Amino acid sequence: MELETKRFYKFLAPRPTVIVTTVDREKNVNAAPFSFVMPVSIEPPLLAVALGHKGDTLRNIRDTGEFVVNVPPEKILNELWVCSKSHPRGENELKAAGLMAVDSEKVLAPYIRECIAWFECLMENEQELGDHVLVVGRVVHAMVRNDIVRKDGNMDLKKAKILMHIGGSKFAVAEKEITVKVEK
Repeated sequence: MELETKRFYKFLAPRPTVIVTTVDREKNVNAAPFSFVMPVSIEPPLLAVALGHKGDTLRNIRDTGEFVVNVPPEKILNELWVCSKSHPRGENELKAAGLMAVDSEKVLAPYIRECIAWFECLMENEQELGDHVLVVGRVVHAMVRNDIVRKDGNMDLKKAKILMHIGGSKFAVAEKEITVKVEK
C-alpha cells in the first residue's frame, strides 16, 4: 500500500514520549508532552525536541534558554494527557494534572517528581524545519530513579514502563527486551 508522504511519521511509531517543563519570564511553570524527541550527541551530551511554532514551550525556551526533559512512566498517562490540553498562558499544567514540581539543580524549570528520568538542558540552538522548530539542548544535569537501573547500567523496561506514543490518544508501554543473536 502506498502512503501519503505527510503521514510517514505515523509509521515511525511508537515513539518515546517526554514531558518538557519550562518557566516563563515571570517563573510560571509550563509542562507539555512531546514524542518528536531524540538524542543527537553523546559528547557533548545533546538532545533534540521538535516543537510547534506557537506553543508556550518554545516561547519559554527562547526567553530563558532552559528546559527539562522528563521521562514519564505508564502510571502517569492520565496526568500527561491533562498537560497536553490547551491551558491559558501562565497556568501551571503540573498543578492542573496533580503532578509535583521539584526544583532542578542547574536550570530554573522544575522537574516532575513522578517521572523516572530527568534531563536538565540549556538551549544549544534551534532550527525551523517545516511545521516544527527543532530545539537542541545541552544536557547539563541528568538524573534517573535508582529502581529502574539494572546492574549493567541499562534501563529495566519492566520496572520503568516508559510511554511510547502511537498517535492521538494511543500509547504503548515498552516492557519487553530482545537481544540479537551475534555469530562469533
